[in-house]
Amino acid sequence: MPVLNRARPSDVPRCVLITGSTGGIGAALALEYARAGSETLLLHGRSPALLADLAERCQAAGARVVTKEIDVRDTTALRAWIEEVGDSEMPELVIANAGVNINTGPLSDGEAWADMQRLLDVNVVAAIATAHASAASMQKRGFGQIALLSSLAAWRGLPDTPSYSASKAAVKAYGEGMRDFLGPKGIRVNVIMPGYVESQMCRDMPGPKPFLWPADKAARAIRKGLARNRPRISFPFPLNLGCFLLSVVHPSISGWILTRLGYRG
Repeated sequence: MPVLNRARPSDVPRCVLITGSTGGIGAALALEYARAGSETLLLHGRSPALLADLAERCQAAGARVVTKEIDVRDTTALRAWIEEVGDSEMPELVIANAGVNINTGPLSDGEAWADMQRLLDVNVVAAIATAHASAASMQKRGFGQIALLSSLAAWRGLPDTPSYSASKAAVKAYGEGMRDFLGPKGIRVNVIMPGYVESQMCRDMPGPKPFLWPADKAARAIRKGLARNRPRISFPFPLNLGCFLLSVVHPSISGWILTRLGYRG
C-alpha cells in the first residue's frame, strides 16, 4: 500500500519505534502516531497475524510500516535490531512498551517462580535493553526521545500483583535516572505511568479497576505528554493522586486501605 503524502505537524516525530505494539496500549499508540502524521513506524511484536493487521491499519492511515517479530527476552537479537534500525531508520522516538503481567492466582497460592522470571525479563531487562541500545544511536546524532512504560502500580506494590508492581517501580527509577543523565546530551527520556487501560492484560488482572480508560484515550494522552516532554506521564489524575498518597503514608495504613478497596492478594 503506498504511503500517503501529507503534512506532518512539528510536534509529531518522523519515525517511531514501538516494542510490544500488538498489545492494547502498543496498538493504540501505533495508530495514534500514524493518524497524527508520523511517516514511518517500526513495530515490534510476537504475533505475525496481529502485526500484519496492525501494519495494514497504520498504512491505511498514511504511515510506512516496518515490522519485526522477536521475543524481547532475547536481548542480543533485540539490541541488534534496535541498533540496526537506529542507523538505517533513525527513529526520533522509541517507546519501550513490551510488557506482561502475572498475579497471585485465583486461590492466592502465590506467583510461580518461572512466571516471575519471565515477567522480570520482559518488563525490566528488555525495557532497559531497549532504552540502552536506543540511546547509543541517539547520542551519535545528538537528539532523540525514549519513553518507558511504567505503571501507577510503581507508586505502591499491590498484593495481587507484587512482581508486576516491582518491575514497574524498577522501570520508573531507571527512566528518571536516565532522563537526568541523557538530558544534557540532547536526548529526552520520559516515564509513562498509566492506570487501568482497556486491554487483554488489564482484563486478566484481578482486583478492582477504577477509572478504566479506553486504549485510544490513553494513547492520545501519552502522545501529547511526550510532545511536551513531561518527565512523568501519569493518568488518570484521581487514581494517580491516590496511588502517590499510598506511597507516602505508612505501609500499614496503605495496606489497610488497599484491603478495604478490594486488593486482597
